[in-house]
Amino acid sequence: MSTQVSFFFFFFFFLPLNHFILTLYLSDWCLFKGVMPAHDDAIWTAAWGRSEKDGSDTIVTGSLDDTVKVWKWTDEKLELQWSLEGHQLGVVSVDISHNGAIAASSSLDAHIRLWDLDSGKQIKSMDAGPVDAWTVAFSPDSKYVATGSHLGKVNIFGVESGKKEFSLDTRGKFILSIAYSPDGKYLASGAIDGIINIFDIATGKLLHTLEGHAMPIRSLTFSPDSQLLVTASDDGYIKIYDV
Repeated sequence: MSTQVSFFFFFFFFLPLNHFILTLYLSDWCLFKGVMPAHDDAIWTAAWGRSEKDGSDTIVTGSLDDTVKVWKWTDEKLELQWSLEGHQLGVVSVDISHNGAIAASSSLDAHIRLWDLDSGKQIKSMDAGPVDAWTVAFSPDSKYVATGSHLGKVNIFGVESGKKEFSLDTRGKFILSIAYSPDGKYLASGAIDGIINIFDIATGKLLHTLEGHAMPIRSLTFSPDSQLLVTASDDGYIKIYDV
């Protein structure tokens, strides 16, 4: 029996805080719903990636219990593969490289850690500065990890070097959200004061400063063709900009 896909999305929510609940919807039918005590404290972040090597699906979660956990999604089952320790404070952001081989995590301990998803081993630990690193994002080529700072700079770390390669200065306030465009040409950041900045990656030039929100930018993302940017803010609005 085949099912025509008319509507597809997934979302995460947490009740209680240490339970991880995944609901997957296809068309109008709920196909899977699993509940498990995933962490010992609130879960603040999750990422989903697919391995280029074997096509397997991996979910990574980060929690205020200081751990990163790696889960395998196989045959409609979610199984814990690794529980990764190393952060000294809560994990606030995770991302998976586009080739599905490496996970990045940032923590209130101001460190970014890179993890090998096949072995569960830590690859690198990078000091992001004197104040906590927030959102982390891999570049589309998986060679760099970007994170925002309290000084309004976007710091770019090399995956191979484990060092800060360069910074993009917004001359603004604490950066909460980061996104690369799928084509790798642009990087957008959202700040605590509602300001959005868009950079040209190749030149490091600040292309646009947008003042469309009155409160912190919690999340932003580019359209698949890299031409549009959608932003979400504490002010209750989402806005779409022509890059």
